[in-house]
Amino acid sequence: MLAAPCYVISDIHVGHAPEPVERALIGFLRTLPGRAGSLLINGDLFEFWFEWRRVVPRSGVRVLAALMDLRDAGLPMTMIAGNHDCWGGDVLRDAGVDFQFGPWTGTMAGWNARVEHGDGLRMAEDRGYRALRRVLRNPAAIGAFRMLHPDLASRLAMGSSQASRSYQPRDEGRGLRAVAQASLAADPATDLLIYGHSHVPALERMPSGNVYANAGSWLDRPTYLEVTPASIALREWSGSAEGADVDVVDRIPKEPLA
Repeated sequence: MLAAPCYVISDIHVGHAPEPVERALIGFLRTLPGRAGSLLINGDLFEFWFEWRRVVPRSGVRVLAALMDLRDAGLPMTMIAGNHDCWGGDVLRDAGVDFQFGPWTGTMAGWNARVEHGDGLRMAEDRGYRALRRVLRNPAAIGAFRMLHPDLASRLAMGSSQASRSYQPRDEGRGLRAVAQASLAADPATDLLIYGHSHVPALERMPSGNVYANAGSWLDRPTYLEVTPASIALREWSGSAEGADVDVVDRIPKEPLA
């Protein structure tokens, strides 16, 4: 269960994002103690993340420290592995982050929710990537990569991610939206479905009555989701304790109110 209000962010790509974006993110995280019930990071927090036994990419150190501060403040944090940072493990967990592979399902601020990063979900367009993902997440491949010197390994990883980090979705997020619509129509018990990955912020009530949301990417615009029992808000961070609403969807009661 993720307590209310639950804040959702995704696709910041720390390590590639310009320094003002990273500083804005840290500023946002520092406002959460005392007002957030939980934080969910829906993948690609880092441009590249890998954990050797005693080494992690130094580009993520300031954000890692901010997460540790949230841990010390007692804020529950969950992170879904993205396609850029799927090699997390004990370091993130020691920082207080419940790091998970694959979809998260459960109660988010009173909503029956499913959260998934979204990579590989489009049936035709992502066919090649799904095959590559099986290789990248294979324990043997991860073990072989860990044997490389961190400087060389990081240089190789950052070079290979160049196409992905400059990628703007040709379909403007329509592919993932279609996947979400079909998934929600087939599962009316799910109140809220959240994807990331497309870098396209979204908040929409589907024809089936349940809600699709995407927190967007801070590379383009610092948007995030705030989920409460009464509503879901898509907001833009502007340096204050609360961002301006971009869109809001109110909850529809399942039973008529007295």
